[in-house]
Amino acid sequence: MSTPPLFFVEHLPAAPRFRLDGDEGRHAARVRRVEVGEAVLVADGLGGLVDCVVTAVHAGGVELDVRDWRTLEPPDPRLVVVQALPKGDRAELAVEMMTELGVDEIVPWAASRSVVQWHDVRGAKALEKWRRTAREAAKQSRRPRVPVVVEPASTADIEARLAGSFGLVLHEDASDPLAGVELPDSGEIVIVVGPEGGVSDDELDAFGAAGARVVRMGAPVLRTSTAGAAALAVLSARLGRWS
Repeated sequence: MSTPPLFFVEHLPAAPRFRLDGDEGRHAARVRRVEVGEAVLVADGLGGLVDCVVTAVHAGGVELDVRDWRTLEPPDPRLVVVQALPKGDRAELAVEMMTELGVDEIVPWAASRSVVQWHDVRGAKALEKWRRTAREAAKQSRRPRVPVVVEPASTADIEARLAGSFGLVLHEDASDPLAGVELPDSGEIVIVVGPEGGVSDDELDAFGAAGARVVRMGAPVLRTSTAGAAALAVLSARLGRWS
């Protein structure tokens, strides 16, 4: 049996019967072509979730009966990825994969060796695209909680964040493997993913001074667009998220 499709709304319904309209309603009716009697999920992106059954389908939306209301607690520890800005469509690929693999927060980072830099209107459009990609990937992977994509951060911002968290910096020359690091039971785990040119020595020194550990994934050298997703897969398995 397949998992019911998931649709997002700004506010969850309080009544036992409601209409899903707007973009999500049209998507349900015209693209997913849901049918009367079919089960669907409706979420607010913040952990609230309702189980519904389709009672009618219209051109612009669907009518739903609510069968159950749930609130899913946020995972602990939280998984945060500091993602150096990748080039081109690799940015959306990185956000999509990290969302599917369980990231709770994504921090865009303008590393010193990042080819791409966000400025003014271009940066605002890029940030909105990351957020839209995260939302769509959450819907596809049936995640009721959409990961937060925050404003772009500087290296100094990352230093401050690492000082109050359990920090891990991915680096190909590190001696300690990510798979063997002892993990905290709660709080947040911040994983720093460098750009294609790698994390600079100055950045490594600053992050190490903030208390972060430098770790490696394994023998293969991963691209910046896939390293974060690979790290999340390792951590999700180790933290029991997939058990």
